[in-house]
Amino acid sequence: MAHSGINVLFEGTNFARLMGGLWTAIWIAALALVIGLALGTLLGLLRTMNSKIIRFILMIYLEFFRIVPTVVLLFLVYYILPRQFHVNWPATWMAILAFALWVSAEFSDIVRGALESVPVHQRETGLALGMNEWQLFRYVLLPQAFRLELPATINLATRVIKTTSLLMMISIMDVINVGQQIIEANNQNYPTGVFWVYGLIFFLYFIVDYPLARWAKHLMAG
Repeated sequence: MAHSGINVLFEGTNFARLMGGLWTAIWIAALALVIGLALGTLLGLLRTMNSKIIRFILMIYLEFFRIVPTVVLLFLVYYILPRQFHVNWPATWMAILAFALWVSAEFSDIVRGALESVPVHQRETGLALGMNEWQLFRYVLLPQAFRLELPATINLATRVIKTTSLLMMISIMDVINVGQQIIEANNQNYPTGVFWVYGLIFFLYFIVDYPLARWAKHLMAG
């Protein structure tokens, strides 16, 4: 058992490094979600307007982020922005920007769908009470839309967390990148360590995402 594969997890600071990599992935996902949900809410509101030009532009915005693979989006933000626009941010902030733009596009469609699902008579009642457009959104549409969009929002959050596994592509020390370094550094002493390292990474992603997935399923069932 001296060279059992599982021992690679506890060799030196390996376990602490993996936890640190997981934390990096989680805080990047969390911050991207906060920014993306805020921007997506605004874009979703704009998509319910009568202006065909605004709706067309935002539809193109949505389709762009739906069609372009996330790894390509990361490369575009990480390599193109610094060279073409001289945006010299750290890689973590480049990743947050890429994820936030993706989230805002996806969430704008969730918000649009939720707002349009609010019964018409709710709008008419608000207007009959003398509410202006802002008051109608603030006190009638948004509270009801929030309940409708919450399950889809949670599912989007789980997708973002899982997609942080791509962060290694732009040299961010997330849990996947740390795990790969540990495997390569200990391959001689622990040839089966790869199974334990990636097994732990699978488990870590599972315990983060599974409760969110169950919550979303519970809300949809309710």
